[in-house]
Amino acid sequence: MTHRLTDLARSLPASVPFVGPETQERQRGAPFAARLGANESPFGPSPRAVAAMADAAADGWMYGDPEYHDLRHALAAHHGIPPEAVVAGEGIDGLLGYLVRLLVAPGDAVVTSAGAYPTFNYHVAGFGGVLHAVPYAGDHEDPDALLARARETDARLIYLANPDNPMGSWHDAARIAALIDAMPDGTLLCLDEAYADLAPPEAIPPLDPGDARVIRMRTFSKAHGLAGLRVGYAIGHPELIAAFDRVRNHFGLNRVAQAGALAALADPDWLAEVQARVAQSRDRLAAIATEHGLYPLASATNFVTMDCGGDGDLARRVMTALLDEGIFVRMPGVAPLDRCIRVSCGTAADMDAFGAALPRALRSARS
Repeated sequence: MTHRLTDLARSLPASVPFVGPETQERQRGAPFAARLGANESPFGPSPRAVAAMADAAADGWMYGDPEYHDLRHALAAHHGIPPEAVVAGEGIDGLLGYLVRLLVAPGDAVVTSAGAYPTFNYHVAGFGGVLHAVPYAGDHEDPDALLARARETDARLIYLANPDNPMGSWHDAARIAALIDAMPDGTLLCLDEAYADLAPPEAIPPLDPGDARVIRMRTFSKAHGLAGLRVGYAIGHPELIAAFDRVRNHFGLNRVAQAGALAALADPDWLAEVQARVAQSRDRLAAIATEHGLYPLASATNFVTMDCGGDGDLARRVMTALLDEGIFVRMPGVAPLDRCIRVSCGTAADMDAFGAALPRALRSARS
């Protein structure tokens, strides 16, 4: 039987934006000694969240609340905004898919940066949008170039991550506010703030859910250590937030995930502990890189991007050699960003393992 895929589905590659570490472990026939490629938090979730999830597991026979009522109201109270301005979902990735589905029809223009978060591009392609990518300005996404391309193409969406993945750089709040003020009519800014909990305060503009020109994405995957639970949320104008009910998976967040996110949000002491550990790990990664002749970029995230001092071929050899050493890392996929490798923060043992493996990997890559 020949399945009758749509023309659009037939035109898409059978691929995923990322090859997971589990896939790579199966291919190499051994586990990684240090898992430092996915920007997870090996410091783990709040103990309160772990206890809440354990309790909720006993009720796993019930579907989760499809309105995410308690979580939405807790997030609204936490941020001092109306509950109608918040929608939760299966991580930022899931919410990006819903946003694109709501706003982008086949042929519509969407603007992003060449080398920015590839899952956004995956959703745009999946709904038939036309991606227009502008280059980074050095190690930063370029708001002026994004705006110019959006005006040229009458874009429905601009995607910008601040702080940025994969470079770890950031713009200050005034620069982001200026970008929002300059948005063309009919164009929405999707501001991905996955690393907001780890960024300096001056990088994050005040929340204004009455501003219909921007939607902001947040997650429990990074500082809260719940990447495996897939809990994200978006903050935006209530009219746009209400539209998510037209397309979202209403049972997408299970009971355990909702309970864990609620408990994590209520434990600011654990968040502060993780923030301190991330800062220590960033310093250690920067020191290791510098010791071995790499240039660590300043980071407002839970990873450090390291310039290997050559081109993409050199960085790929370094990454491959690290994988062979049992250290899972990643790298940007687009030149000239691909001169770098990207190493997530981790425990002291993770840092020791990376510090021991890096000089061997560099000798292999340069030989």
